[in-house]
Amino acid sequence: MSAVTQNGLHRDTKGSKLVRYSLIGISLLFVFLMLILPLITVITEAFKQGFAVYSKAVADDYTIKAILLTLEASFFAVAINTVFGLCAAWSLTKFKFKGKKILATLIDLPVTVSPIIAGLIFLLTFGRQSPIFPLLQDADIKIVFAVPGIVLATIFVTFPFISRELIPVLESQGTDEEEAAALMGAKGFTIFRRITFPHIKWAFLYGVVLCAARAMGEFGAVSVISGHLRGKTNTLPLHVEILFNEFQYVPAFAVASILVMLAILILVARSVIEHKGRKK
Repeated sequence: MSAVTQNGLHRDTKGSKLVRYSLIGISLLFVFLMLILPLITVITEAFKQGFAVYSKAVADDYTIKAILLTLEASFFAVAINTVFGLCAAWSLTKFKFKGKKILATLIDLPVTVSPIIAGLIFLLTFGRQSPIFPLLQDADIKIVFAVPGIVLATIFVTFPFISRELIPVLESQGTDEEEAAALMGAKGFTIFRRITFPHIKWAFLYGVVLCAARAMGEFGAVSVISGHLRGKTNTLPLHVEILFNEFQYVPAFAVASILVMLAILILVARSVIEHKGRKK
């Protein structure tokens, strides 16, 4: 049996200790097997043949181009989703309008749709069989098997992250402060900058970090629409797949280690933001 203290935590008894250690042990074992061990394997395999082979794989021209393309797609995805996320979250929490519930539901659509399906959607929308393809061709705009298609696919799979972090914070904030500022003559942008944004800045930064992490690791949608053109439309995850399929295991793990390091940096950034958000 266990007793509950005033702060809601369970005081240790014989039964509660067994449950506690069992739950902690299961959690740690799962984290080790599913997260820590794979990460250690990636780093170990990356340096299996020495630092010279590792640095050669990382400094390869195709790897550099894949890194730059990944960063480019992630940058545009985060920038565009930042604007969309702020607008959508503000609209859903501050205004009443017809179709509000539909908009809130559609924001979650990329979470429920397979990335492969998302890639096929853009392939069918902008590919040769699309009715708008002749217009794109006349305007010399190439989307499928080109960088714009990769950016569009990345935007699609990542656009719920920022808005979904902001909506709960804006809902809890209410509208009293904004309404008071408006009555005192403050303009819309001034209200947002002086009153709204200070309340949501940590949730906003957290959403940006999550969006960037998802964008850099996207594989399915980008794989469908990129065409796997080496040195042109291959992001880092696609480059890892190509190396692995060519049985270049050490270079594949070397390139994968870049994604691991980026993931660690993102986790550190997320932890810092969470800590500052709690202090706030």
